[in-house]
Amino acid sequence: MTATLNEMFLAILPEIGLCMLAGLLIIISLLKREKVNQALGWITGGGIAIIAVAAFIFSMPRAEPLLIWGGMLRLDAPGFFFRMLLLAGAGLTSIFASTEGTIRYRPEFYLMLVFSTLGMSFMASASDLIMLFLAVETASIPLYVMAGIKIKEDRSVEAGIKYFLFGGMASAILVYGFSLIYGISGTTQIYDIASAISSNQVPLTGVIAAVVLVLAGFAFKISAVPFHFWAPDVYEGAPTSVTGFLSTASKAAGFAALLRIFLLLFVAENALVWQTMIAVLAVASMSLGNLVAIPQKNIKRLLAYSSIAHAGYILVGIASGTTFGYAGAIYYLMAYLVTNLAVFAVIGWISRQTGSDELSSFAGLNRQAPGLALVMLIGLLSLGGIPPFGGFFAKLLVFGAVIEAGKVWLAIIGVINSVIGLYYYLRILKVMYVDEPIGEMLPVKKSALWTAALAVCILGIIVLGIFFTPWFGFATQAAAGF
Repeated sequence: MTATLNEMFLAILPEIGLCMLAGLLIIISLLKREKVNQALGWITGGGIAIIAVAAFIFSMPRAEPLLIWGGMLRLDAPGFFFRMLLLAGAGLTSIFASTEGTIRYRPEFYLMLVFSTLGMSFMASASDLIMLFLAVETASIPLYVMAGIKIKEDRSVEAGIKYFLFGGMASAILVYGFSLIYGISGTTQIYDIASAISSNQVPLTGVIAAVVLVLAGFAFKISAVPFHFWAPDVYEGAPTSVTGFLSTASKAAGFAALLRIFLLLFVAENALVWQTMIAVLAVASMSLGNLVAIPQKNIKRLLAYSSIAHAGYILVGIASGTTFGYAGAIYYLMAYLVTNLAVFAVIGWISRQTGSDELSSFAGLNRQAPGLALVMLIGLLSLGGIPPFGGFFAKLLVFGAVIEAGKVWLAIIGVINSVIGLYYYLRILKVMYVDEPIGEMLPVKKSALWTAALAVCILGIIVLGIFFTPWFGFATQAAAGF
């Protein structure tokens, strides 16, 4: 089935909208008007919201998947789902960033945010290795700039440089893996490659070598062990809103691309080999992330290791090799996005008041800002997998999927790690609700837009934990589309 030129343009309407929004931000940066710069968060967030609404009206995929633009992109349910998820993450991040003093009036920051989202959006729909690699780099390069954008702070500059160097190495590994796949299959079309592997037209040794390299490249993008080493320093040094975006939208885009490639390989006769690889990564990520998070005293470093552990939980769902498991992984990404964005929004607000990201700066938060303490309570309990929040149902899905697939040992390791993770989340809550405040916190008025965005995240956490049926239906539809 072929698409008309009009259908192909409508299919990439979100990406066209992001390009137009980027052009608007460039014009604003040239104006250098203070009043206009003060509305950058509104402009970016509002623009992304308009793009998302237009996409729902004009860019919905057909019932049957459709290859467009010469087979470079695939218009299907999972691609559309992830594109909307990424737009939501970018929109919320732009609003949270609008209260962060060092970046709130800088158009170039929002421009990088839009360009990175553009690359991630193409990652979710790419059906060609060349397109996928271009999308990965389009998403990554702006992130390097965003991580080091606070040029007057050594930690931010260090974070940007480290992220750039490690990211460049990961991209080199990834493109080398892509080149091996092209060499043994003779094509860059992902679905043609899958057909060649399924029909045993390519040597198994070459496939394994290529898959290991590709998996290593994507493991860096999702901060899975042993390619996690960049995360703690980058999370600590980057602006807090950037850290939230890195831990959610960037991770979701990496998993979208990983799912699209590896699920095609799982239909081959050697599917068990790939699933075992994913399971090993999951166990290593969960275990190291949770154990190393325990002694951390800086909350952003603690949540960096927590993010590594959560990458492991999501990989558990993928390792199941079933549509149920893939749906669980997608649902986990939804719950994790709203939860982590809410948590990092509060962390950013506290660090601006206290000038510190140390865990001790949260002492007595319940007495000084009970509303924010409640938000942190909901967010951390969701991350720990406590009902009735979204994180509980997400963990239940991925663990249930591997049990159904006969990998009970993986579910047991996951549950043990969840208990370990709950320990350090409760330690943060103990500091907030039991410890005495170190000093007085200045009464700073929160903007209505910031409060509304935070409320959206909290509502998402609760809805995903209680009214999960429709959302799991969307996740299942997206998983089946792969």
